[in-house]
Amino acid sequence: MSYLFTSESVSEGHPDKVADQISDAVLDKLLAYDPQSHVACETLVTTGQVIVAGEVTSDAYIDIPLVARETIRRIGYTKSEYCFDADSCGVLNAVHEQSPDINRGVNRETKEAQGAGDQGMMFGYATNETDNYIPVTLDLSHLIVKTLADIRREGKVMTYLRPDAKSQVTVEYSEEGIPLRIATIVVSTQHDQFMDDDEAMLAQIKADVINILIPRVKAQISSEKVLKLFDSKINYHINPTGKFVIGGPNGDTGLTGRKIIVDTYGGRGAHGGGAFSGKDPSKVDRSAAYAARHIAKNMVAAGVSDEILVQLSYAIGKAEPVSVFVDTCGKSHVDMSDGEIAEKVKKLFRLTPNSIINNLQLRKPIYEETASYGHMGREPKKVVKHFSSRYNNGGAANGPKELDIEVELFTWEKLDRVEDIRKEFEIRD
Repeated sequence: MSYLFTSESVSEGHPDKVADQISDAVLDKLLAYDPQSHVACETLVTTGQVIVAGEVTSDAYIDIPLVARETIRRIGYTKSEYCFDADSCGVLNAVHEQSPDINRGVNRETKEAQGAGDQGMMFGYATNETDNYIPVTLDLSHLIVKTLADIRREGKVMTYLRPDAKSQVTVEYSEEGIPLRIATIVVSTQHDQFMDDDEAMLAQIKADVINILIPRVKAQISSEKVLKLFDSKINYHINPTGKFVIGGPNGDTGLTGRKIIVDTYGGRGAHGGGAFSGKDPSKVDRSAAYAARHIAKNMVAAGVSDEILVQLSYAIGKAEPVSVFVDTCGKSHVDMSDGEIAEKVKKLFRLTPNSIINNLQLRKPIYEETASYGHMGREPKKVVKHFSSRYNNGGAANGPKELDIEVELFTWEKLDRVEDIRKEFEIRD
């Protein structure tokens, strides 16, 4: 019997995502000026107010209120009628130094002996139902809100759009777990009060979503099997609660780390207890989750299984993982138990925090881009990022300091271990 499964996404203007982006922008700037920075940065946003708190150990000094305002401006909160805008919001800096007790567990005599920054379990997941190996429900949810933001920035159509938005996609699956069709699409988007008649205004928004947004979403999809999921029977819910003028941090307080399922796999697979944003890679909450995704994606791409869940677990201060677990979800193509597959994973991948950081180049300022539209399923690419500061690394005012740093984004999405895996598992075409 067929079944339904749903994933959601939120736009960069959603209050929780505003908080995530500020936290990761702070992290990036600290890493740009001191790659060995240890950072745990949390942000709260609400009506007219930003609070940045957390723990930092770094030789760099940055203007945190300025970083917050630059991020808010980039997102699009630039008008006073939003009751939250880059120029007028208050920014409280409550960052202090990292606990020496935690630092003692991380720093070791040699880098390879570096311990995990905390205990915990981290998951990576991959499925071959999309070209980027994430669930189609989440892939489409991300694409909807990302395209909505593109339309808002262009300012040519749907000119009433404001930054806050959410999407949700429900797909009908066959009993064998094959996507059959899109059953429901939900879009809630913040908007100007551009008509006096609320019913006519909502009817216009619904028509624009169906006739402008969705065709643009479909135009970006190259996979025929995904395009075939769209049919004339899709049930659309557009701003189902009514008008959505009050939104963003004015409508709902935002906190770093409250959208962890949006960040990962949309409810498929599993998620550990920790959020990602605002944490430097010594925190295995983040770095080991990326490593687990790297493993899962390359394993599926290599043909080990159509679907794979990988769990890594660590003890604070210890370098080697406590456990490596693999679940092929009953879709394996190799004559091995999941336990035997896990043993091969341990042989193929070095999973100490230092090895993960080095292999995935995680001490670079690569994180602000991860903080909206998902950390997984993204395109790895090299970019040059520009940073400026009126402080030098020692913290003394010394005029402006400009940096242009070439980084590679989303390295954990690279399919660079496929051949190694195929050789180890003796997989042939």
